[in-house]
Amino acid sequence: MDKARELACEVLNEVHEKGAYANVALVKHLRKANLSDQDRRFATELVYGAVKAGDTLDWILRRYVNRPLKKIPPLIREVLRLGIYQLFYLDKVPPSAACNTAVELAKKYSHAGTVKFVNAVLRTAVREPEKAAFPEGKGKATEGLALKEQHPYWLVKHWVKQFGFDEAEALCKFDNGQPVLSVRTNTLKTNREDLLAALQTAGAAAAASTWTPEGVLITAHGSLDDLTPLQDGRCQVQDESSMLVAHVVDPQPGELIIDCCSAPGGKTTHIAALMNNEGRVVAGDIYEHKLERIAENARRLGIDIIEPTLLDAREVGDEYEAMADRVLVDAPCSGLGVLRRKPDARWNKSAEEIARLPELQLQILNSAAKALKDGGVLVYSTCTIEPAENQEVVAKFLADHPEFTLEQTGAFLPQPRQAEMVQLYPQRDGTDGFFIARMCKRKG
Repeated sequence: MDKARELACEVLNEVHEKGAYANVALVKHLRKANLSDQDRRFATELVYGAVKAGDTLDWILRRYVNRPLKKIPPLIREVLRLGIYQLFYLDKVPPSAACNTAVELAKKYSHAGTVKFVNAVLRTAVREPEKAAFPEGKGKATEGLALKEQHPYWLVKHWVKQFGFDEAEALCKFDNGQPVLSVRTNTLKTNREDLLAALQTAGAAAAASTWTPEGVLITAHGSLDDLTPLQDGRCQVQDESSMLVAHVVDPQPGELIIDCCSAPGGKTTHIAALMNNEGRVVAGDIYEHKLERIAENARRLGIDIIEPTLLDAREVGDEYEAMADRVLVDAPCSGLGVLRRKPDARWNKSAEEIARLPELQLQILNSAAKALKDGGVLVYSTCTIEPAENQEVVAKFLADHPEFTLEQTGAFLPQPRQAEMVQLYPQRDGTDGFFIARMCKRKG
């Protein structure tokens, strides 16, 4: 039995049948498995590749299967998806290997009739790949783009309307690129120059980010569990664009800062570091286990001013009325700016969800406004590129709260720019999509 493929099949089954996150399920299985480094890399490629391909794999599979996919037993469905993924997307895997290993997996998970079915489907795909040619031509371009770039059709159609076809294609291609691991220097323990040297000593290849003074991009590394500068708290995993938020908050030592939706704590710990670990940072979240993760990160980074607090962000104004110097609302959002980092996320979104989110985002902002002192600063951020969740939410909030003024958010970036509101687009800026707006509450 091919252990890498078997592991991948079981992870995919957890993702599709139990709603597991691909990265979490994969790490769990890899830690239990005794795989070589080569097999670990192959299993990772299979899982992330097949999850990312999502509905495109099923579309291809339907060209060769004459029954509804939902009628196929779940584990056999995953065997077929893995086989199709290898045949159509992994040039280095010989077709015979993809088919033979799928047959062996089918033997483990089902009976002889199903084994013959799996073998027939995949052998036909090898002989007749033209059956899975994506649609082209007038009226089919958007559907073809969605299938080719492995994105939901409704989302690609939405982006084509928003950006035009060429830019929508560039955005999809960015999402399919390999994300680089970025970390933030923990300035309470070290500086970026020394961190870069320490990472090199630890066997990692790293370079300074051009977006933030603390940012470091790690282009090659071993297991993160063995990366000493990360484990001893000299750095924190955090996306480059996410690091911009704390700079816009511009926290000062001795202040009371509230981070309403703080888990997993990247921005929270960054705020505390910029405060030189002096003052109070209330880190709110609605899940106990996420608060424990924030506390663990704070301990590792040597921070003791963070107060993990079980808190519904819609009630922060009642709990801390007129107490905070600054409030960060890193709002729950559709996450359309960070699909590159979450291979399964693109298939778990819907237009209906996006339509519902602004109401929640406004509720949180309205409550956060009550928590601020006069003269206090309110920062609203998301990791999406959807105007309905970003510019439109801020405009509605300001219309309802004349005591707030929109500041020149771009002036607070490490690399200042002229912008009342900052919107980063992956296809334009080469980084995760992110939105930030900074507002100030009038004194008196």
